[in-house]
Amino acid sequence: FVGTVVSTIGFGMTTPATVGGKAFLIAYGLFGCAGTILFFNLFLERIISLLAFIMRTCRERQLRRSGLLPASFRRGSALSEADGLAGWKPSVYHVLLILGLFAVLLSCCASAMYTSVEGWDYVDSLYFCFVTFSTIGFGDLVSSQHAAYQHQGLYRLGNFLFILLGVCCIYSLFNVISILIKQVLNWMLRKLSCRCCARCCPAPSAPLARRNAITPGSRLRRRLAALGGHPAARDSDAEGRRLSGELISMRDLTASNKVSLALLQKQLSETANGCPRGACVHTRQNGFSGGVGALGIMNNRLAETSAAR
Repeated sequence: FVGTVVSTIGFGMTTPATVGGKAFLIAYGLFGCAGTILFFNLFLERIISLLAFIMRTCRERQLRRSGLLPASFRRGSALSEADGLAGWKPSVYHVLLILGLFAVLLSCCASAMYTSVEGWDYVDSLYFCFVTFSTIGFGDLVSSQHAAYQHQGLYRLGNFLFILLGVCCIYSLFNVISILIKQVLNWMLRKLSCRCCARCCPAPSAPLARRNAITPGSRLRRRLAALGGHPAARDSDAEGRRLSGELISMRDLTASNKVSLALLQKQLSETANGCPRGACVHTRQNGFSGGVGALGIMNNRLAETSAAR
């Protein structure tokens, strides 16, 4: 009964009858359901990390067989930066396929057990597995309701393990499917916005010239003024900007951006590492890597949810 409450399945075959029981149910259900959701999120994070590790290992073996990686390759070495494995992430479609196959296999095995022990039809057993694993819990079919079973202890242990793994797997599968739904909705919104922009705002006749965003110092402007340089020789709306083909000294670079060489070096180092130093430390300390919710956990873990996209 406690398991059906905190897992939000709620079959309804056992309910509190007294006022004290109902009050106690509200109290422990509040913290029990929150703790179970936390457990599901932890399971989601670990299963995504495990699948990413397995798929990355398979990719390394595939690259070794094709000759793109040397035999002495080690993970974390400088070669991983060159071949792109450092920034490689698994695709959400591959994770969806693996989780879907595992959910189907788990449901088929559990249905075989329920069919032989409970005496249900195999289709009814599959229906019970989906209703239970997805925490819908209609209550029309409930397992372990007879007074005695053959090998009762082993059956109840198997029933508990199947329901636990099934709920965790379906929860992870639903969250991965939600990413696909989000991508489809974003694609539809982009299409609609592009059509609206094409009707309301016509495209410009000529593209603007490419410019460098670095602004030269006042010394250069005084030198151009002394030589008689006319501002029309440059872009009309680019006062104080250089063309991309021109060169600029490091002194002008640091003076125009109001940063020191040490700060510039720190920014370049953080860009090369892929994230700011403080954010990386926070990511290593935080077990959820960017959020407590399911979407926050999967953020930047899959190829379709990375910051680059």
